[in-house]
Amino acid sequence: MVQLQGEARREYVARMFTRIAGRYDLMNSVMTLGMHHRWRREVAELASRGLEEPALSRSPERSEGSPKGLALDVAAGTGDLTLALSTHENITRAVGLDLLPVMLHLAGEKAFKRNAGRVHFVAGDALRLPFRDNTFACATCAFGLRNMPGVRDALAEMARVLRPGGALVTLEIVPLDPGRWTTPFLRFYFRQVIPRLGGLITGDREAYTYLRESADRFPTPYHLVEIMEDVGLDSVTYRYVGLRMMAIHRGVKLV
Repeated sequence: MVQLQGEARREYVARMFTRIAGRYDLMNSVMTLGMHHRWRREVAELASRGLEEPALSRSPERSEGSPKGLALDVAAGTGDLTLALSTHENITRAVGLDLLPVMLHLAGEKAFKRNAGRVHFVAGDALRLPFRDNTFACATCAFGLRNMPGVRDALAEMARVLRPGGALVTLEIVPLDPGRWTTPFLRFYFRQVIPRLGGLITGDREAYTYLRESADRFPTPYHLVEIMEDVGLDSVTYRYVGLRMMAIHRGVKLV
């Protein structure tokens, strides 16, 4: 499954997320003990800041230099991060893009229930974003990069549509560090506990077996820094969250 490339990988992932869409939010909350909401809020905060802000502060404070304009959330899923972006005053509108109609439908319902007026959801491919160069003040992607056929290509597309001075922030599950004493326990959790929970909650154990396998094949946090720099981002930094199972990366487009 994770060995698939190109269009075959895209189709596999699309079918998988279509199957689990109805219980996707519930499973995320169970797996992370609800912490994924906090991490998404942090991503939105980091994305909405100006150049002079410290990149990955644990106690972020908004400054007067924050960029103003449109925000883009790629692989928006059910819209939690898109909605978090829309709460920032300097974001005039948050655009959530996803490949799957079922996810966009759920995101739209969520936005309607919350009376969120500054959001817009659109169907699209992360590797061929339907936007002009230098359109967005900031861009984000949470738990979506490792599902894409080309991580570098997706980051390059997000950098392309980002305005100079804007931040690109990602949140992703990363390979476990083999040298840490917690790794055997975390590996057991991901490989044994989560697939069983996924089977019980969503009826799809295969989808949550894929979760750890795809993370193990994802670039390490340091390698992802190099990729982000390679596509034209500067001042790239990262920090671990969730017992070092996930990492938040932030880079800024200078030109």
